[in-house]
Amino acid sequence: MLPGFILMLGLSILYVEASLAGHLHSLFYGLTAAVGALVARALVRLSQTFISDVPLAVVAVLGFALTYFVSVSFILVLLGGGIAYELWTNGGRWVHRAHSISPAPLALLLLTGAVTISLTASIFLEGLKAGLLTFGGAYTVIPFLRQGAVVDHHWLTNSQFVDGLAMGGVLPAPLIIFSTFVGYIAGGLSGALVMTVGIFLPAFIFPIFLHRQLVAVAENKRLHPFLIGVAAAVIGLIAAVTVEIVKTSVVDVYTAILAIGAFLALNRWHSKMTVLYVVLGCGAIGALLQATVV
Repeated sequence: MLPGFILMLGLSILYVEASLAGHLHSLFYGLTAAVGALVARALVRLSQTFISDVPLAVVAVLGFALTYFVSVSFILVLLGGGIAYELWTNGGRWVHRAHSISPAPLALLLLTGAVTISLTASIFLEGLKAGLLTFGGAYTVIPFLRQGAVVDHHWLTNSQFVDGLAMGGVLPAPLIIFSTFVGYIAGGLSGALVMTVGIFLPAFIFPIFLHRQLVAVAENKRLHPFLIGVAAAVIGLIAAVTVEIVKTSVVDVYTAILAIGAFLALNRWHSKMTVLYVVLGCGAIGALLQATVV
């Protein structure tokens, strides 16, 4: 984690203090085009893993619609997806228990949004929330972090968020390290630090201190339908953020061609270096296009 954090922090400082995106506009022109392809490829891969029947596909579509068109909180989308598939799978078991369901936990969840905390604490909580909901790779962090940083708190613009993803894609580090950039734009050096700690903290605590409990949850067949429903809802969230990223990064026919080419390359080759080669290649081609054609 540390080398990637240092590299991303350095790029984040340059991005702000030296107007990196402005001076390297030609490079970012191609880099950001590749970002849409990265997220779209992750969406396809995760869909193939988690969408195994029609009801799950419906949950994913509804998750996309509620997120993209209605801007429903992702927490409600996740809970709704899990509950919906649980009821679809085990509806009969819950009919006689309906009278015992209390709205108090949901009300408490909604009320937490009204609590006012400091900026640093808010950045840490957004990172922790994304870290707690991460599964299947760094790409599942993207919708959660975008919801908090761009939509809810307006710490970043869509364009800045995509720039952070692009820089994360060219570093020799897990893509999730782009969260350091998000934290820096939101709250400077302290923001970068607490956002990174928040994102990675669950990955350290859970395996070390809660390993047995996690295994028990994973092996609990009663919880399986709910968790699969949540996974399908996450697919919907990723689909919604993919649309937003593509709208931001694909600005003309050339970036559309770059994005399609990057998607096909990512779909064809699966080595660990493919992402780096694709992102850097799109950046170089984009810079060349800016210098000669665009």
